[in-house]
Amino acid sequence: MNIHHWNYWFFVILFMMGLYTLIAKRNLIKKMMGLSLFQVAAIMFYVSMGKVAGGTAPILMKGAAQTDYSNAIPHVLMLTAIVVGIATTALGLSLIVRINEEYGSMEEDVVADLDRKERS
Repeated sequence: MNIHHWNYWFFVILFMMGLYTLIAKRNLIKKMMGLSLFQVAAIMFYVSMGKVAGGTAPILMKGAAQTDYSNAIPHVLMLTAIVVGIATTALGLSLIVRINEEYGSMEEDVVADLDRKERS
């Protein structure tokens, strides 16, 4: 294992923690936390890949080679992903609050059972 690729392992662990939380937990708040962890891991991974060692901001200067610049597009795209992630989390939490008001629980199994009983 190369020490220079430690960030890959770190983000894979974060991805797996988020995915495990989404799949294994039944509490809707915990599922939202897992989704947020999954989103944060993807954003951090993408930003870490966008940095060029020794690169500078993409401002044209005399005597600088084209490869001396870091690409700003991945970072800008991740700012958009952060905003979308915050909006997704806010919407999900507001829906969970509404579900809790309606069914009196935030547990996925309890809500599903109450919904089946209500329909029949």
